[in-house]
Amino acid sequence: MKDVLNHGALKAKQRAIRDGFPETMGLRAHRAISWIGRAEACGDDEDARFIFLWIAFNAAYADEREFQSVAPGERAAFADYFGRLVARDEGQRIYRALWQRFSGPVRMLMENRYVFNPFWQHHNGIDGFEDWEDRFRDSSRAFAQAFQSGDSTRVLSFVFDRLYVLRNQLVHGGSTWNSGVNRAQVRDGAAILAFLMPVFVDLMMDNPQLDWGRPFYPVVE
Repeated sequence: MKDVLNHGALKAKQRAIRDGFPETMGLRAHRAISWIGRAEACGDDEDARFIFLWIAFNAAYADEREFQSVAPGERAAFADYFGRLVARDEGQRIYRALWQRFSGPVRMLMENRYVFNPFWQHHNGIDGFEDWEDRFRDSSRAFAQAFQSGDSTRVLSFVFDRLYVLRNQLVHGGSTWNSGVNRAQVRDGAAILAFLMPVFVDLMMDNPQLDWGRPFYPVVE
């Protein structure tokens, strides 16, 4: 079991086996590891840590198809990526992280209306979201069912739905840096990503033969 998986360990592994990586897979791993390293250098700045880790996530998963056509929805893209990871997580590191190490923060995140997109749609006056509370309850029930059944792929999809709202708040200037308001979701979100992203990249490096997608911004000489 690899409890501690940081930038140094990932970089050492990448250097040792990267000659066997397909070019696109190697670029994904290289970029994601670089942003994981940057996130580790953030000290107590949880906002910056979260943003850098989200960049690492994008580097690891983003599919070229999303840029070429109207995306079917972030959740669909997330679920496809998570399904491939979970299917190859023979050591159940993702499962143990969700059900043991971060079960409290994950549940708190799912119970937080401030990272539930329909809540903000309603409060921004967008029609059709007057029932956000019903949607919130339905989402919470669906998450609880996925959690109780041990469905790691669905649980990850629910968690990253919420983290995506938090990402939008930070990246689009919808919050104040180091704000005293709603600190819990930033702190917990950064902690969850800080553990999961190295595991995601490690699993990708263990399975370089899979089609992880072609980066939309390749290196062009």
